[in-house]
Amino acid sequence: MPIELPKPIADYLAANARLDVEGMILPFAADAVIIDIGKRFEGREAIRTLFEQEVVPVKAIFVPDAVRHEGDRVVVEGPVRGDFRGSPIRFTYRFALTQDAIKAVEITA
Repeated sequence: MPIELPKPIADYLAANARLDVEGMILPFAADAVIIDIGKRFEGREAIRTLFEQEVVPVKAIFVPDAVRHEGDRVVVEGPVRGDFRGSPIRFTYRFALTQDAIKAVEITA
């Protein structure tokens, strides 16, 4: 059974599956924040740098297999596969949404 996700999250994950940086950035609010295993990336340009330097080169693709809600957060879990040591690694993404955009994501392993 497919996992149903809010549109901004589904759009981000579909673009990630294609390693499409522009498509991955599009669902984010202009002032969005990603906290990726303790590193903070604020704003679209910082997020673009994260995707261009740390996601695309190692072909890191997140494949969600579970979703739940924790208060106002959408929590999505699953493996990230790619060309990196230890692949696949299971990650948890905690998304905060605002007006049909991703406002924040906290990523933990």
